[in-house]
Amino acid sequence: MDLVRPPAVAGYFYPQEAERLRQEVKGLLQRARAEPDPRVRGLLSPHAGYFYSGKVAAEGFGALSAWQGRAKRAFLLGPSHFVPFLGVAFYPYRAWATPLGEVAVDLEGGSRLMEKGPPFLTYEEPFLEEHSLEVLLPFLQVALPGTPILPLLFGEVNPMEVAEALLPELGEGDLVLASSDLSHYHPDAVARRRDQETLERALALDVEGVARGEACGRLPWATLTALAKGLGWRPKLLAYATSAEASGDQSRVVGYAALAYLGEG
Repeated sequence: MDLVRPPAVAGYFYPQEAERLRQEVKGLLQRARAEPDPRVRGLLSPHAGYFYSGKVAAEGFGALSAWQGRAKRAFLLGPSHFVPFLGVAFYPYRAWATPLGEVAVDLEGGSRLMEKGPPFLTYEEPFLEEHSLEVLLPFLQVALPGTPILPLLFGEVNPMEVAEALLPELGEGDLVLASSDLSHYHPDAVARRRDQETLERALALDVEGVARGEACGRLPWATLTALAKGLGWRPKLLAYATSAEASGDQSRVVGYAALAYLGEG
């Protein structure tokens, strides 16, 4: 059976028409202030609708674009918002589709992780409606076209255990992208204060602090933090915003950040 994961949130989180989507992503990347940086090996990126978090996401992918034509693959680490489970899920889709075409999946790498056993499991249900990884793909397709992905969704799991299992799998051309928004539905001033605390923990490579933080993707982010700590990658805040900057509504906001994790140049 030819397994391709279809888009679940096209026309909702981002445009459904291919040309409109391509132009929107290209425009966001062109307006980003972050310079392409070949030292970037990891990235924290938000996963809201592009109207809200697209500018922040573009800063991260703008820095990551230095890997165009050179990246071997991108590990995508995201939270499962709708299906609770224990562990980290993979499913052997041959590719993920967006309006911009298909993104190939590294099935061989996924199979190696599944052979390790817990915390990894083969489980399709969390992927069916989930947006946390899908919204990264159009940015990846424009910034790093042709880069295969290894998509992993996180349930409840110890991020240190996941990082320990992923560490030997990471090679020179591999990138690690964690997907998370920050605090949810506080007044703008409260959100900024809480997000500042979470970002300070992340910038200090405090794995447990990130895992306890107010962020929907705190476990994928904590796993990236643990990998960065183990590999000597240095975190750098590229952008921060709240949804109020797009909507004007400061009463109940969501926070967004882009962090790059820099290895050796």
